[in-house]
Amino acid sequence: MAPQERPGALTLLRAASPALSATERRVADWILTRPEHLLEASMLDVAQACDVSDTTVLRMCRNAGFAGFTDLKLALARDLATPMQLIHDDIADGDDPMTIARKVFARAALSLQDTVNVIDSDDFDAALDLLDGARNVLVGGVGTSGVVGQSFYQRCRRLGISCDAPQDSQVQNIHAALLGPGDLVVAISFSGETKSVVRMAEGARLAGADVLVVTGNRESHLAKTADVVLQSVSHETRNEPLAARLCQLALLDALCVAYSHRHLDEVLTRDRRAGQSIVESSF
Repeated sequence: MAPQERPGALTLLRAASPALSATERRVADWILTRPEHLLEASMLDVAQACDVSDTTVLRMCRNAGFAGFTDLKLALARDLATPMQLIHDDIADGDDPMTIARKVFARAALSLQDTVNVIDSDDFDAALDLLDGARNVLVGGVGTSGVVGQSFYQRCRRLGISCDAPQDSQVQNIHAALLGPGDLVVAISFSGETKSVVRMAEGARLAGADVLVVTGNRESHLAKTADVVLQSVSHETRNEPLAARLCQLALLDALCVAYSHRHLDEVLTRDRRAGQSIVESSF
Protein backbone atom coordinates (compact mmCIF):
# COMPACT_ATOMS: atom_id res chain seq x y z
CA MET A 1 0.00 0.00 0.00
CA ALA A 2 1.37 3.43 -0.94
CA PRO A 3 2.08 5.81 1.97
CA GLN A 4 -0.70 8.35 2.54
CA GLU A 5 0.25 11.87 1.47
CA ARG A 6 0.18 14.57 4.13
CA PRO A 7 -2.54 17.17 3.42
CA GLY A 8 -1.41 20.55 2.15
CA ALA A 9 -0.18 23.23 4.54
CA LEU A 10 -3.30 25.40 4.24
CA THR A 11 -5.57 22.39 4.77
CA LEU A 12 -3.69 21.44 7.94
CA LEU A 13 -3.87 25.01 9.25
CA ARG A 14 -7.64 25.25 8.63
CA ALA A 15 -8.25 21.85 10.25
CA ALA A 16 -6.18 22.69 13.32
CA SER A 17 -7.53 26.23 13.79
CA PRO A 18 -10.53 25.42 16.08
CA ALA A 19 -8.29 23.63 18.60
CA LEU A 20 -5.64 26.37 18.74
CA SER A 21 -5.38 28.93 21.51
CA ALA A 22 -6.53 32.48 20.73
CA THR A 23 -3.00 33.74 20.11
CA GLU A 24 -2.07 30.69 18.02
CA ARG A 25 -5.26 31.12 15.96
CA ARG A 26 -4.25 34.72 15.30
CA VAL A 27 -1.02 33.44 13.71
CA ALA A 28 -2.84 30.77 11.70
CA ASP A 29 -5.39 33.32 10.42
CA TRP A 30 -2.59 35.70 9.40
CA ILE A 31 -0.96 32.95 7.34
CA LEU A 32 -4.26 31.75 5.82
CA THR A 33 -5.15 35.24 4.58
CA ARG A 34 -1.72 35.99 3.06
CA PRO A 35 0.10 32.67 2.50
CA GLU A 36 2.45 34.11 -0.14
CA HIS A 37 3.82 36.60 2.44
CA LEU A 38 5.00 33.76 4.68
CA LEU A 39 7.50 32.54 2.10
CA GLU A 40 9.65 35.66 2.54
CA ALA A 41 9.03 36.11 6.28
CA SER A 42 11.09 34.99 9.26
CA MET A 43 9.48 33.63 12.42
CA LEU A 44 10.21 36.97 14.10
CA ASP A 45 8.47 38.81 11.23
CA VAL A 46 5.33 36.71 11.74
CA ALA A 47 5.45 37.18 15.52
CA GLN A 48 5.67 40.95 15.17
CA ALA A 49 2.90 41.09 12.56
CA CYS A 50 0.59 39.10 14.85
CA ASP A 51 1.73 40.81 18.08
CA VAL A 52 2.72 37.51 19.70
CA SER A 53 5.98 35.91 20.81
CA ASP A 54 8.08 33.81 18.44
CA THR A 55 7.43 30.91 20.84
CA THR A 56 3.72 31.23 20.06
CA VAL A 57 4.45 31.03 16.32
CA LEU A 58 6.53 27.90 16.84
CA ARG A 59 3.89 26.33 19.09
CA MET A 60 1.19 27.02 16.50
CA CYS A 61 3.28 25.30 13.83
CA ARG A 62 3.68 22.18 15.96
CA ASN A 63 0.06 22.09 17.10
CA ALA A 64 -1.00 22.30 13.44
CA GLY A 65 1.05 19.21 12.59
CA PHE A 66 4.36 20.65 11.40
CA ALA A 67 7.81 19.88 12.79
CA GLY A 68 8.49 23.61 13.10
CA PHE A 69 8.39 26.94 11.30
CA THR A 70 10.73 25.85 8.50
CA ASP A 71 8.64 22.72 7.89
CA LEU A 72 5.54 24.91 7.55
CA LYS A 73 7.28 27.25 5.09
CA LEU A 74 8.53 24.35 2.96
CA ALA A 75 5.09 22.72 2.94
CA LEU A 76 3.45 26.01 1.97
CA ALA A 77 6.03 26.61 -0.76
CA ARG A 78 5.18 23.22 -2.24
CA ASP A 79 1.46 24.04 -2.05
CA LEU A 80 1.94 27.28 -3.98
CA ALA A 81 4.52 25.96 -6.42
CA THR A 82 3.95 25.12 -10.06
CA PRO A 83 4.85 21.57 -11.20
CA MET A 84 8.06 22.97 -12.73
CA GLN A 85 9.09 24.53 -9.41
CA LEU A 86 8.83 21.14 -7.73
CA ILE A 87 11.62 20.00 -10.08
CA HIS A 88 13.61 23.24 -9.77
CA ASP A 89 12.56 26.75 -8.82
CA ASP A 90 14.02 28.55 -11.84
CA ILE A 91 13.27 26.41 -14.89
CA ALA A 92 10.47 27.04 -17.38
CA ASP A 93 8.59 24.94 -19.94
CA GLY A 94 10.56 26.11 -22.97
CA ASP A 95 14.06 25.79 -21.47
CA ASP A 96 16.57 23.75 -23.46
CA PRO A 97 18.97 21.43 -21.57
CA MET A 98 21.85 23.92 -21.51
CA THR A 99 19.61 26.69 -20.18
CA ILE A 100 18.47 24.31 -17.43
CA ALA A 101 22.10 23.53 -16.58
CA ARG A 102 22.97 27.23 -16.35
CA LYS A 103 19.97 27.92 -14.10
CA VAL A 104 20.88 25.04 -11.76
CA PHE A 105 24.44 26.33 -11.46
CA ALA A 106 23.23 29.89 -10.92
CA ARG A 107 20.90 28.84 -8.10
CA ALA A 108 23.68 26.82 -6.45
CA ALA A 109 26.06 29.79 -6.69
CA LEU A 110 23.43 32.06 -5.13
CA SER A 111 22.92 29.66 -2.21
CA LEU A 112 26.67 29.48 -1.62
CA GLN A 113 26.96 33.27 -1.68
CA ASP A 114 24.02 33.66 0.69
CA THR A 115 25.58 31.11 3.05
CA VAL A 116 28.95 32.86 3.22
CA ASN A 117 27.14 36.15 3.84
CA VAL A 118 25.39 34.82 6.96
CA ILE A 119 28.46 33.19 8.53
CA ASP A 120 29.14 34.83 11.88
CA SER A 121 32.92 35.14 12.36
CA ASP A 122 32.67 34.50 16.11
CA ASP A 123 30.63 31.34 15.51
CA PHE A 124 33.10 30.12 12.89
CA ASP A 125 36.06 30.76 15.22
CA ALA A 126 34.24 28.95 18.02
CA ALA A 127 33.47 26.00 15.73
CA LEU A 128 37.15 25.77 14.78
CA ASP A 129 38.17 25.83 18.45
CA LEU A 130 35.71 23.02 19.20
CA LEU A 131 37.09 20.89 16.37
CA ASP A 132 40.68 21.66 17.31
CA GLY A 133 40.19 20.84 20.98
CA ALA A 134 38.06 17.72 20.58
CA ARG A 135 39.36 14.43 21.92
CA ASN A 136 36.96 12.50 19.67
CA VAL A 137 34.49 13.69 17.02
CA LEU A 138 31.17 12.00 16.21
CA VAL A 139 29.50 13.07 12.96
CA GLY A 140 25.79 12.44 12.46
CA GLY A 141 23.19 13.07 9.77
CA VAL A 142 20.73 11.15 7.61
CA GLY A 143 19.74 11.32 3.95
CA THR A 144 21.59 14.00 1.99
CA SER A 145 22.97 15.39 5.25
CA GLY A 146 24.38 11.94 5.93
CA VAL A 147 26.28 12.14 2.63
CA VAL A 148 27.74 15.46 3.82
CA GLY A 149 28.66 13.82 7.12
CA GLN A 150 30.56 11.02 5.39
CA SER A 151 32.56 13.53 3.36
CA PHE A 152 33.44 15.49 6.51
CA TYR A 153 34.41 12.27 8.29
CA GLN A 154 36.88 11.37 5.52
CA ARG A 155 38.42 14.86 5.66
CA CYS A 156 38.81 14.64 9.44
CA ARG A 157 40.53 11.26 9.20
CA ARG A 158 43.04 12.60 6.70
CA LEU A 159 43.70 15.57 8.97
CA GLY A 160 44.51 13.25 11.87
CA ILE A 161 41.34 14.01 13.83
CA SER A 162 39.92 11.06 15.75
CA CYS A 163 36.51 10.78 14.10
CA ASP A 164 33.56 8.41 13.92
CA ALA A 165 30.59 8.59 11.55
CA PRO A 166 28.28 5.56 11.69
CA GLN A 167 25.61 5.71 9.01
CA ASP A 168 22.90 3.93 11.01
CA SER A 169 20.91 6.45 13.10
CA GLN A 170 20.51 4.05 16.01
CA VAL A 171 24.26 3.49 16.14
CA GLN A 172 24.77 7.28 16.01
CA ASN A 173 22.62 7.58 19.14
CA ILE A 174 24.51 4.79 20.92
CA HIS A 175 27.87 6.35 20.15
CA ALA A 176 26.62 9.77 21.30
CA ALA A 177 25.60 8.33 24.67
CA LEU A 178 29.13 6.95 25.13
CA LEU A 179 30.84 10.31 24.64
CA GLY A 180 32.03 12.54 27.47
CA PRO A 181 33.57 15.89 28.30
CA GLY A 182 36.18 16.87 25.72
CA ASP A 183 34.35 15.06 22.90
CA LEU A 184 32.43 16.75 20.07
CA VAL A 185 29.32 15.90 18.06
CA VAL A 186 28.89 17.48 14.61
CA ALA A 187 25.15 17.21 13.89
CA ILE A 188 23.99 17.97 10.34
CA SER A 189 20.38 18.60 9.31
CA PHE A 190 19.12 21.31 6.96
CA SER A 191 15.67 21.43 8.56
CA GLY A 192 17.06 21.01 12.06
CA GLU A 193 14.04 18.84 12.86
CA THR A 194 15.29 15.36 11.90
CA LYS A 195 14.30 13.42 15.01
CA SER A 196 17.18 10.93 15.05
CA VAL A 197 19.77 13.69 14.65
CA VAL A 198 18.13 15.77 17.41
CA ARG A 199 18.16 12.72 19.70
CA MET A 200 21.84 12.12 18.93
CA ALA A 201 22.74 15.74 19.79
CA GLU A 202 20.65 15.67 22.97
CA GLY A 203 22.28 12.40 24.03
CA ALA A 204 25.75 13.83 23.45
CA ARG A 205 24.93 16.91 25.50
CA LEU A 206 23.62 14.77 28.37
CA ALA A 207 26.90 12.82 28.24
CA GLY A 208 28.86 16.07 28.61
CA ALA A 209 30.10 16.43 25.01
CA ASP A 210 30.09 19.65 22.99
CA VAL A 211 27.67 20.02 20.06
CA LEU A 212 28.35 21.74 16.74
CA VAL A 213 25.25 22.02 14.54
CA VAL A 214 25.18 22.64 10.79
CA THR A 215 21.62 23.58 9.80
CA GLY A 216 19.49 25.92 7.74
CA ASN A 217 17.18 26.66 10.68
CA ARG A 218 18.49 28.55 13.71
CA GLU A 219 15.12 28.22 15.46
CA SER A 220 15.03 24.43 15.16
CA HIS A 221 15.10 21.78 17.89
CA LEU A 222 18.58 20.80 16.75
CA ALA A 223 19.95 24.34 16.94
CA LYS A 224 18.74 24.58 20.54
CA THR A 225 21.06 21.68 21.52
CA ALA A 226 24.14 23.41 20.10
CA ASP A 227 27.13 25.13 21.61
CA VAL A 228 27.76 26.58 18.15
CA VAL A 229 25.54 26.80 15.05
CA LEU A 230 26.83 27.17 11.48
CA GLN A 231 23.94 28.14 9.20
CA SER A 232 23.56 27.16 5.56
CA VAL A 233 21.13 28.93 3.22
CA SER A 234 19.06 27.47 0.41
CA HIS A 235 15.87 28.73 -1.26
CA GLU A 236 14.50 25.52 -2.77
CA THR A 237 10.92 24.33 -3.08
CA ARG A 238 11.68 20.73 -4.02
CA ASN A 239 11.67 18.03 -1.34
CA GLU A 240 15.39 17.30 -1.65
CA PRO A 241 17.26 20.63 -1.33
CA LEU A 242 20.50 19.75 -3.11
CA ALA A 243 21.88 23.30 -3.05
CA ALA A 244 21.63 23.05 0.73
CA ARG A 245 23.93 20.02 0.61
CA LEU A 246 26.48 22.02 -1.40
CA CYS A 247 26.38 24.76 1.23
CA GLN A 248 26.82 22.27 4.07
CA LEU A 249 29.79 20.73 2.25
CA ALA A 250 31.33 24.17 1.69
CA LEU A 251 30.87 25.18 5.35
CA LEU A 252 32.55 22.04 6.63
CA ASP A 253 35.27 22.23 3.96
CA ALA A 254 36.04 25.78 5.11
CA LEU A 255 36.30 24.47 8.67
CA CYS A 256 38.75 21.78 7.56
CA VAL A 257 40.86 24.26 5.59
CA ALA A 258 41.00 26.59 8.61
CA TYR A 259 42.06 23.64 10.77
CA SER A 260 44.75 22.73 8.21
CA HIS A 261 46.02 26.32 8.23
CA ARG A 262 46.34 26.14 12.01
CA HIS A 263 48.26 22.82 11.86
CA LEU A 264 50.02 23.27 8.53
CA ASP A 265 53.22 21.22 8.99
CA GLU A 266 51.45 18.27 10.58
CA VAL A 267 48.66 18.28 7.97
CA LEU A 268 51.09 18.47 5.03
CA THR A 269 53.08 15.54 6.42
CA ARG A 270 49.95 13.43 6.76
CA ASP A 271 48.76 14.49 3.29
CA ARG A 272 52.03 13.31 1.73
CA ARG A 273 51.71 9.97 3.50
CA ALA A 274 48.10 9.59 2.35
CA GLY A 275 49.02 10.55 -1.22
CA GLN A 276 51.86 8.03 -1.27
CA SER A 277 49.53 5.26 -0.10
CA ILE A 278 47.16 6.04 -2.97
CA VAL A 279 50.01 5.89 -5.49
CA GLU A 280 51.27 2.58 -4.11
CA SER A 281 47.79 1.02 -4.08
CA SER A 282 47.31 1.79 -7.80
CA PHE A 283 50.02 -0.69 -8.87
